[in-house]
Amino acid sequence: MTHKGIWQQFIDHFTRISIKIGNQIHLRSLRDAFAMVMPLFILAGLGVLINNVFFPLFLKSTTLINFQTFGNLIVNGTLNIAGLIIAPVIGYCLARNRHYKNPLGAAIVSLAGLIVVMPTTLQALPVAGKHTVEITGFLSYSNIGVTGMFAGIIVGLVASELFIKLSKIEKIKINLGENVPPAVSDSFLTLIPTIAVIALLAIISAILFVGFHTDLIKLITTIIQEPLRKVNTSLPGFLLIYTVGNLLFGFGIHQAVINGTLLDPVLLINTNKNMQAFASGEHVPYIITSVFRDTFGMMGGTGSTICLLVATFMFSRIKPSREVAKLSIVPGIFNINEPVIYGYPIVFNIPLLIPFVLTPVISLLIAYAATVLGFMNRTVVLVPWTTPPLINGFLATGGDWRAVVVQLISFTVGVLFYIPFMKISEQVILRQQKN
Repeated sequence: MTHKGIWQQFIDHFTRISIKIGNQIHLRSLRDAFAMVMPLFILAGLGVLINNVFFPLFLKSTTLINFQTFGNLIVNGTLNIAGLIIAPVIGYCLARNRHYKNPLGAAIVSLAGLIVVMPTTLQALPVAGKHTVEITGFLSYSNIGVTGMFAGIIVGLVASELFIKLSKIEKIKINLGENVPPAVSDSFLTLIPTIAVIALLAIISAILFVGFHTDLIKLITTIIQEPLRKVNTSLPGFLLIYTVGNLLFGFGIHQAVINGTLLDPVLLINTNKNMQAFASGEHVPYIITSVFRDTFGMMGGTGSTICLLVATFMFSRIKPSREVAKLSIVPGIFNINEPVIYGYPIVFNIPLLIPFVLTPVISLLIAYAATVLGFMNRTVVLVPWTTPPLINGFLATGGDWRAVVVQLISFTVGVLFYIPFMKISEQVILRQQKN
């Protein structure tokens, strides 16, 4: 077998595995759920930006604090209930992907299940106090917000899955007949499954509370969330997963199949924690976040293809390439690059696949080094992914102009890196035309 045949066989096998992972129903439901709630987190980012960047420009002392109530209320309704939001949305998406006829029922069970596993007593600091006191009968933002986000994911998946499976068992359905309103009939059909799922979670929580003086939120955060997040958001793990996703895109499979499944949940947790810390005036903990990836690793879209468009305008002699670049530049400014990926094309174009995969890695390493060295602030605002490059860098870092400089450096390096591979691609095209 030729080297070309072995390579193609490897690509085909790798593609099949990646598609299988991306289409796994629980991972797909997770991806769908995060896409559904993303507008709320973008709104949270705008609230944080207005509160901590724009208001301080012209307001001081008590007036500033009063105006910042606006942003604080937005954060309370978005970031601070992130776990509470994600659990029912995951339940709904999983039920919908399983073609279950009552997805809202799954969402309700998921939400109730998350509340059931919450701790019954909390440590709280009184407004004018110096020592914490024990309180009961309250839900804490620390449990239903960003910290409880992964617990919301786990409970949402488990509770809705159990609910759907039990709902399909005919022997435990309570059928009231055809003369009953559909809403009442549906609720009784799922009565026993609902009771069973919530009771099971309550038993588990009670055992943890009484026997081990802990709760499921704390266990999930300690045992699952933090180890997984540390691996996937470490620099090597992050770059590896992101590179594989981009490589797949080069073979026609959207990068969201891998990145949206394995990276987005944990990167979004980091983003939300950064926004929360920035809004509270605390130390911003993380460099690698979802907005860090989008701002510095996706200038012009996946593969930082706006660098290729500029290289094409400056150095290309191939008329079709220049025409595609003209059509692609406007959407590219807003980080929409399907026209260049499929029109240039980059897909299955081996010379261009190299910079398509590696340019984001180089840009992210430059941005990471600049952040570590203190040259620019960490990303603290979740800006919409369609925000043009340079503007998004300024906004994402809370108004730090140095982030724009870092983007310009990365952009220049990206253009220079694309040029030789673009030339090789053009030579291939010219030879093919002669043949």
